[in-house]
Amino acid sequence: MRTILVMAGLLLFTQYSVSQSNPRRVFLITWDGYRWQELFSGADSLLIGNEEYVKHIEDLKEQFWDRDYKKRRQELTPFVWNEVVQMGQIYGNRVLGSDVNITNPYRVSYPGYSEILVGRVDSTIDDNDKIDNPNKTMLEFVNDLPAFKGKVAAFCSWDVFPYIINEKRSGVPVNAGFENATGGKLTEVEQTLNAIQSELPRIWNSVRYDAFTHHFAKEYIKKNKPDLIYISYGETDDFGHDGNYEAYLKSARQTDAFMKDLWDYVQSEPYYKDKTTFIVTSDHGRGTDPIDNWRSHGSKYENTDQTWLMVFGAGIKAKGEVSNSVPIHATQIASTIAELLGVRYASKKEVGAPIQQILN
Repeated sequence: MRTILVMAGLLLFTQYSVSQSNPRRVFLITWDGYRWQELFSGADSLLIGNEEYVKHIEDLKEQFWDRDYKKRRQELTPFVWNEVVQMGQIYGNRVLGSDVNITNPYRVSYPGYSEILVGRVDSTIDDNDKIDNPNKTMLEFVNDLPAFKGKVAAFCSWDVFPYIINEKRSGVPVNAGFENATGGKLTEVEQTLNAIQSELPRIWNSVRYDAFTHHFAKEYIKKNKPDLIYISYGETDDFGHDGNYEAYLKSARQTDAFMKDLWDYVQSEPYYKDKTTFIVTSDHGRGTDPIDNWRSHGSKYENTDQTWLMVFGAGIKAKGEVSNSVPIHATQIASTIAELLGVRYASKKEVGAPIQQILN
């Protein structure tokens, strides 16, 4: 019995040794329902001039339109195409033979996020109902490890995330929907955000403005220095459902700016500088027909399983916009994050293998 305990202790030490000798932090970020078409080609020519979806066509074209798709995408997401492309890896441009897909057949948000966070598809999760996820997410798994206890958190715009992450069981703090910052010693910024959030009218019943998610998350990061933080921005999906292409584009540009803000902070903070990896993706695609179904996604819409992935920061080689790559699936993201943190993602049921082309 004693021999078994010693072996178990050695195994446990081995599991943690990487993260202790070479500490790594991970920021997982998702842009809800943001199409790969806009990411890689910028504003859609058939949508930006469509009066049904854009009220201020000339103004929007002045901001986002150019005949050169590389200039268009640079105008839309300048951080991605000026900085990330130089220091990281971007996958999902199907024109270049780079495929990234979710694998669940439902192609809506809860199944998509569960697939990303758990590492496998659960056929019982087939819609967006507010039910506690019976599966342990990678966030919960990492938070359960002694080396990371209390060093994991999530900030999300959609109010279903406390169920997706199963906040009650997991113990992972989740600030989502219209929740305020809580706890003692709130910063002045947190107090101001709490006040403004309660005063503003709501556009959607279940999704708040991404600015609140971003700034709540950043204040938490500054105070608590989590090793694994998950931030989910939601506006792009809801503006898409609304058929508001103007707001969809402007929200995408702002999300790009939020990501740059986080990266600049990380590079200025010794706890994170040169130790932090960013992984950014989406939970599903959207319809590809710019007239009929770009607003929608789901099992009946073709190609809405098509997404994208970008990685940059510590341990990531600069490969830029990757072409002719091995297909990547959302089920691989959870185990990839665990590898970056220096732990092996354990699960009783099969999960996707780490993405070796990113790690090598």
